[in-house]
Amino acid sequence: MKKKVIKPKAKKKDSSLKLTFIILGTFLFFVVAGAFLQYKSQDGLCANSITCVKDLTGKKEATNEGTFMGKAVTAPDMPEDNTYALKDMTNVLGDTTSNKRIEVDLSKQRLYAFDGNNKVYEFPVSTGKWGKTPTGTFHIWVWLRYTRMAGGSKALGTYYNLPNVPYTMYFYQGYGIHGAYWHNNFGHPMSHGCVNMRTEDAGTIFYWSNPKAGNVTYPTAENPGTIVTIYGTAPNE
Repeated sequence: MKKKVIKPKAKKKDSSLKLTFIILGTFLFFVVAGAFLQYKSQDGLCANSITCVKDLTGKKEATNEGTFMGKAVTAPDMPEDNTYALKDMTNVLGDTTSNKRIEVDLSKQRLYAFDGNNKVYEFPVSTGKWGKTPTGTFHIWVWLRYTRMAGGSKALGTYYNLPNVPYTMYFYQGYGIHGAYWHNNFGHPMSHGCVNMRTEDAGTIFYWSNPKAGNVTYPTAENPGTIVTIYGTAPNE
């Protein structure tokens, strides 16, 4: 009599556990992808992208309340009498706009202002930490007495929405040199790509570069926009 061979039953896969891993993996994928896309879409929004430099009136907003990296901040009430303008604003012999240039050394976190071969000013700055500051040679394409900057990522905790950013000089798309009232860590990277300065220092450079009186100035044939040269590598802090 032929002996009946009984095959061992195959082990039943734990389909429920496998399904759990699949669901969890899918969930994590979409969370990470969503955060990444939000970061890519918001990082640099306004301060670092021409697409959100929409308000070019240079006018002061009624509200001073803003936010920076999850903290509430308040813009100071700036003087309207050009307090930071140079006393000798009127050009004198040898002091022409075409001779003026601005240099930013990312490695040293310093801004230098030159009139010809003479270094007129040197100030500490804060360049890109959560976004790179572009390097190269540019021209200021607009001077704004005030502007609003907003961007970053809420998911990553880098979101900012700042009214009445003073003395803004955009030199490349939405990258600018401007006063920063939301931190006091100048000399170290602290921005999303712009060049942050102490308000009084930014005011000095703003008026030194010869904008017209008023809230907004565009380059002209007589004042083609101060040259801005940025070089070096920002410290990894």
